[in-house]
Amino acid sequence: MKNTSIKSVMLGWMKTKLANTRNYFACYLPPDTGFLSQFILKLIFSGIKIPDEKTALHKSTDDPRILIFVNKYKSYFEFFFYHTRYRYAGLPYPSIGFDYKIFFWQPAIRFFKIIFSHIHHFFKHLTLPNAYKSGYIHEKLLEGDSALLSLMEKKGFYRRFIKEKPDPLHYLIEMQKTIDRPIVFVPQIILYSRAPQTTQLSLADMLMGTIENPGRTRRLFNLLKNPKKIFIETCDPITLTEFINRPDIRELSSRNQAVMLRRHMVTLINRHRQSITGPVLKSRLEIREELLTNPALQKTIAEYAEQQNLSIYEAQGQAADFLDEIASNYNLKTIRFLDVALRWMFKHIFDGMVIDQDGLDRLKQVSRKGPLILAPCHKSHLDYLILPYVFFNNNMPCPLIAAGKNLSFWPLGPIFRGGGAFFLRRSFKGEILYPKIFDAYLQKILDEGFHVKFFIEGGRSRTGKVLMPKIGFLSLLVEAYLKNNWDDMYFAPIYVGYDRVLEEKAYIHELEGGKKTPENLINVIRARKFLKRKYGKIYVNFHEPLSLKAYLSQTHLSITDLPKPQQKDIYQNFGEKILSSINRSAVVTPHAIIAAVILNGAPKRFYYKQVMDHAETYLTYLVSQDINLADTLVMDRTSAFNLVLEAFAQNKEIEKSASEFSLSTQANPLFKINESKRPTLDYYKNSGVTFFIPAAFTAMAILKTDAFQFSGGDLHASYKFLKELFKNEFVFDPEQPVDFAVRKTLKAFITDAIIMPHPTLPDTYNLTSNGYRKLNMFAAFLTPYFESYWVVLNFFMKYTRKPVSETRNYLRKIQALGSRMYKRKEIERIEALSRINYQNAVTFFTTHGIIEPENSKEQIDFYVDTFQRYRRYLPQ
Repeated sequence: MKNTSIKSVMLGWMKTKLANTRNYFACYLPPDTGFLSQFILKLIFSGIKIPDEKTALHKSTDDPRILIFVNKYKSYFEFFFYHTRYRYAGLPYPSIGFDYKIFFWQPAIRFFKIIFSHIHHFFKHLTLPNAYKSGYIHEKLLEGDSALLSLMEKKGFYRRFIKEKPDPLHYLIEMQKTIDRPIVFVPQIILYSRAPQTTQLSLADMLMGTIENPGRTRRLFNLLKNPKKIFIETCDPITLTEFINRPDIRELSSRNQAVMLRRHMVTLINRHRQSITGPVLKSRLEIREELLTNPALQKTIAEYAEQQNLSIYEAQGQAADFLDEIASNYNLKTIRFLDVALRWMFKHIFDGMVIDQDGLDRLKQVSRKGPLILAPCHKSHLDYLILPYVFFNNNMPCPLIAAGKNLSFWPLGPIFRGGGAFFLRRSFKGEILYPKIFDAYLQKILDEGFHVKFFIEGGRSRTGKVLMPKIGFLSLLVEAYLKNNWDDMYFAPIYVGYDRVLEEKAYIHELEGGKKTPENLINVIRARKFLKRKYGKIYVNFHEPLSLKAYLSQTHLSITDLPKPQQKDIYQNFGEKILSSINRSAVVTPHAIIAAVILNGAPKRFYYKQVMDHAETYLTYLVSQDINLADTLVMDRTSAFNLVLEAFAQNKEIEKSASEFSLSTQANPLFKINESKRPTLDYYKNSGVTFFIPAAFTAMAILKTDAFQFSGGDLHASYKFLKELFKNEFVFDPEQPVDFAVRKTLKAFITDAIIMPHPTLPDTYNLTSNGYRKLNMFAAFLTPYFESYWVVLNFFMKYTRKPVSETRNYLRKIQALGSRMYKRKEIERIEALSRINYQNAVTFFTTHGIIEPENSKEQIDFYVDTFQRYRRYLPQ
């Protein structure tokens, strides 16, 4: 009797327990897994860094979203990582694993409940319980739990299409159609290395899995060796309702929608990974073989052989030689070596690098959509190295860089090739096969998925200003886009600027008529002296990338059907758009402002307080125009200006003629300009001059009215003339009309009390008593350009009887004339003796009617009269 009662009690207890454990599944891992398991998991994953900002994961308590984390390959390691590290970071974390079975990390009590639940279900239904059919996953997701879904596993296709097991994506699509709360997929990537995938498997890849999908041994090895190198990336989230309501998806069945969604997310993850590691890396030999055996290029080579009367083997030999001359030899070991060398160099000769992180993040996003072309300005040879360095240290693949053949010299040429440089000749003129080989190589690297960097100005700017665009390489890129099936091509205008450049002395030497120093090993050895000086900061800003597809659609023309001159106009306009975008991203440094104050002031001697007063005027204008300022100006402008004055004094650009410099408010030392160093100061003034040109044109137009009251409309004619006159000097925004520029500048002048709007008359302004002095400060930016053009105009009047193009050494003759005019005080500014200014002036006058001076007297007289009138109002 006693035994029977005990047995019945035990059976009752078992029934109760089994009834309470019917909804326990191994696909769910609770937050509290027990002290020991939590300690072990936390210890294992503690070295892996989670990005500071994972906005896609932030979720408030009243957020209705159901978050589904997504990874590419099924991995228990990743499930435990997201569950553990995200939970401790205060982020949403997956507690459900679709098609995961987690037993031994469960709390002990829950483990036995899962076992009892499965036994009970099996004896009752002769099948194991199903988390999908039971509604368990549906219920948990609605309660606020998140889940992890893996897109690919070894038997995934077999399970879904042959065994007809539930497909998690199909399940979620059906669930979404029955609830109002949005289901959001958040694809995740764990990267164990930034190294790109290669086409050849190493022994380690075969034994321990690839870098993309490492096996347990390789994953554990990476985790123990250097966990800091493992990092997490989050792709753009996908809202399920938006996806299934797309026009191309809406009409499909739920199962086909799941297939398309899986394919879309795999592509998204692959593109995101490639935006960090770069494309699958092929050897230089492999690229060479694929390119030279391409049927289209083989046909081109055969046609060339026939035209030139060569055997096919000779033509193919030439093609191979050209390709060897051009091609990069992208190598991660070389890039790592350069990273270490640059890190050391930047630390010793610069005071830091200021990087536009938001702009870089935008670039990462765009790089996943199509070929990305990086178009920075070009001020120094260091520009070749700055962007690869920035990309490499911000989890982006280094670009391939279009470099001049002059940089292919030994021993740096092979190093540059290893760092991603490919070389091109300055001119393709007279070549038949070379341009076709280069064009084929360019299309090949873009097809492979490499970012390409080129300098749209062609060469380094010797003046500090952005140069006019050179459209040869740009046209090759546009033609490559038109020939391929890429959805779009994006151009990223990038500003790279320096407080001081390493080549400043060489630039001044060239501007004054000296020969360019060739790039060779001897000059590299001599360059070690640069490591003994400090050159301030480096600034890197990224403009919003420009869509080539959107730009071409705005023209409403089919570019391939246009004649060559019209195609050239489209390329030119797009090049100017890129350069004006670079200008808008530029940073004005304290060096640029102080150099402008010193050069634009009339006296050769000036007091400290006078400099500070003028600098404040320029700074007020820049702030009103919302111009990017160097961080030192934002934090403490006075200290920044003081440091620049000290630097200019140490470098002998200016001299102190009074007491030692002091930060005391009573100190007002006297400075003197070193006249021979004015061209050096002019270089730094020009680094920010583009922002002052609208103010200079407007100020000049106001001064030319020769009245204290004027209307805005009175200024338009002068502004248009000046803009046309100096169109070869400055890159203007092609989309900004003259009236807008004048109106915007007048508003800034009102803010600084230079002018006052008339109380009753519309669009009428009065010049204030202090305004006249400040207008002269802005107009002074134009003085050296007027003087350079005046020299060229005198050359036309006095020394030419035939077209300039037929006059031998005409630039040397203009330089000699300029030097004589400077000595005779006919011009005042030594910086006006600029070879580049002279060349731009010749270009302007010859394209405006002064071709043969003997037959262009009327045009010459017009410009002489006009220049004399303008120069009367210029500060001397």
